[in-house]
Amino acid sequence: MLGFAADRLLGDPQRGHPVAVFGTVAGRLESHLHADSRARGTLHVSLLVGGCVALGWGVERVTGGRSCAHTLVTALATWTVLGGRSLEQEALAVHAFLAADDLPGPGSRLTHLAGRDPRNLSAAEVARAVVESVAENTSDAVTAPLAWGAVAGVPGLLAHRAVNTLDAMVGHHNTRYERFGWAAARLDDVMNLPGSRLAGLAVLAAAPRRAGLAWRAWRRDARGHPSPNGGVVEAAFAGSLGITLRRHQPLRPPGRAPPDHGIGTQRGPG
Repeated sequence: MLGFAADRLLGDPQRGHPVAVFGTVAGRLESHLHADSRARGTLHVSLLVGGCVALGWGVERVTGGRSCAHTLVTALATWTVLGGRSLEQEALAVHAFLAADDLPGPGSRLTHLAGRDPRNLSAAEVARAVVESVAENTSDAVTAPLAWGAVAGVPGLLAHRAVNTLDAMVGHHNTRYERFGWAAARLDDVMNLPGSRLAGLAVLAAAPRRAGLAWRAWRRDARGHPSPNGGVVEAAFAGSLGITLRRHQPLRPPGRAPPDHGIGTQRGPG
């Protein structure tokens, strides 16, 4: 709870973020291990995630299970891995540009949220991209790390963040990462499975009057999404909001989404 409160109040650190340090280490290790090989990619993930688990386990052993120091370390780790406040701030920044009818603005801020080319997007397409990104990252950056922290403490918190970061770095469908990034992408799918379902349930609880619509969209549309986890939260968001999210360009690597994939309930034109 302390770590969650810190994220809500402070957001991500502006400098020296531990995740950025981890990304630098991961990039340097990749330069030594990279090959068009699933085995090399699995080794890359195993060393980095295993190192984070070992670090978390060591910290818990040193601080003890019931001490004040253990509480503070757990709070610090929780704050480090959560990204809900920063996600909210980026989404609201795009909203402000849209409210001012200023499309160049959301295009530039949109790149902080969604892995798509913001050029030549209409206001409706920008809005859909933000909703999709907020939905999927609510699972990735809030509910999933909290779930792993509840189950496995500091090692679980650090392991999830490491896997999620590695998936963002190497879990792509392209020539360089098709095989090397396979392990990171698959492990990310597994580790985000409980968090995505919890996020979907949170949507139902947050808007109880539209819970039925959200639940029906979840049951109907989630399986059609290229991601086993993204589909759950995006469908729940779409059903609760009464909109359709159309995937003109997928948030995940190209090649996983069918063209013009629709999720949710269409209400009115556009």
